[in-house]
Amino acid sequence: MTVLLVMAKAPVPGAVKTRLCPPATPGQAARIAAAALRDTLDAVRAVPGVTPVLAVSGRLADGEDGAGLTAALTGWTVLPQRGRDLADRIANAHADVAAAWPGQPVLQIGMDTPQVTAGHLLAAFQRLDLADAVLGRAVDGGWWALGLRDPRQADALRAVPMSTPETGECTWSALDRRGLRTLTLPVLRDADTWPDALAVAAEAPDTRFAYQISALHPTLVPGGHR
Repeated sequence: MTVLLVMAKAPVPGAVKTRLCPPATPGQAARIAAAALRDTLDAVRAVPGVTPVLAVSGRLADGEDGAGLTAALTGWTVLPQRGRDLADRIANAHADVAAAWPGQPVLQIGMDTPQVTAGHLLAAFQRLDLADAVLGRAVDGGWWALGLRDPRQADALRAVPMSTPETGECTWSALDRRGLRTLTLPVLRDADTWPDALAVAAEAPDTRFAYQISALHPTLVPGGHR
């Protein structure tokens, strides 16, 4: 059984989606982040036969929609993130999953692509069956998904600079240096900046994320305020 790992940050005002401020306030940005996470959890829940795991930084109860997120995680394994930076936290989360579910492949996503569907995830699993790893690049040069037949190989990411325009290419190179055969996934857009958030909301207008975006600017999102 494949482990589907979501890396997330508790949607605490001032700690998430800060690049959306302005025009959003810290509270609005946190509600947008919470909605994006709920959409991501929904997509994972729609995938049959996987073990869902959330690796979280911070306390969900301290953030926006804490009760809703906690309820949505019924049946999930929730692990604390650990490490000095994002690269360490990603590698450690994969190591924790490898220890808890030995021999199981892992597909990891984050909470910045609320347009992700169960179809995206199922297609990623199919690609992973054909390779040692899969990598889904993001429009901004990062990546939105990483799949590993052996999650211990995520240790290669510790030296990869995260949150830069070169992160995707550096990750690919790190996997290649390990001798891993890596296949690509579709390129998606992270909802990190306001223009990107508008584009993602337009792409997935029926999501909670789009609802929160349209609450700020109803005329800018097709479908408007639901």
